[in-house]
Amino acid sequence: MTWLALGSALWLGILTSISPCPLATNIAAIGFISRKVGHFGHVLFAGLMYTVGRTLAYVGLGALIMAGLMASSQVAIFLQQHLNQWLGPVLILAGMLLIGLLSGTASLNLAGEGIQKRAASGGPGWALALGVLFALSFCPVSAGLFFGGLIPLSTNHGSMVTLPALYGLGTALPVVVFAFIMAFASQHIGRAFSRLVQIERWLRYATGIVFILAGFYYSLTYVYEINLHGV
Repeated sequence: MTWLALGSALWLGILTSISPCPLATNIAAIGFISRKVGHFGHVLFAGLMYTVGRTLAYVGLGALIMAGLMASSQVAIFLQQHLNQWLGPVLILAGMLLIGLLSGTASLNLAGEGIQKRAASGGPGWALALGVLFALSFCPVSAGLFFGGLIPLSTNHGSMVTLPALYGLGTALPVVVFAFIMAFASQHIGRAFSRLVQIERWLRYATGIVFILAGFYYSLTYVYEINLHGV
């Protein structure tokens, strides 16, 4: 497994977290983790539990999907022969979604208001449950990044654990960082969040363009069998 694959999985997770689509759940998570202002141990434990929850959710879901795809030798052989052909169009669609050429409003929110209120009155262990539920609350952008970006990447490298785990870590990282900022330097949180909102759009556009270019490369190489290397 290459460093590029490892870095890509982590980056996809970070991009998922800072995208506007899951903004509501991320704000709720930041507020929950940082609610004990000044209590370093509490914030650290809650942040760790939230990270573990998200990571377990994505590893479990990714492993189930990949195990199902690889359940039979015929399916595995079929994927080896045709995965790269599918990867091109999937990457193009995911890239179009990221830069706004495709739009969607449907979302899946498993952590309703009732669960969030109960978590808010409970201990930091609830952060693990919120991490799992928020991870599985897909919206169009997060679904595109997970199913269109991470799953093909993990399948291509045969990684049921490592790459989904890095993706989960990436989705939790910005939330935990902002929770610490809010807990220990709340006077700077507004300015820091404002800057993140400003750069998120450009980061998302850049990643979307990379997705589209990579999708065209895979389509031309594996669907139309055009030799782009000149060999």
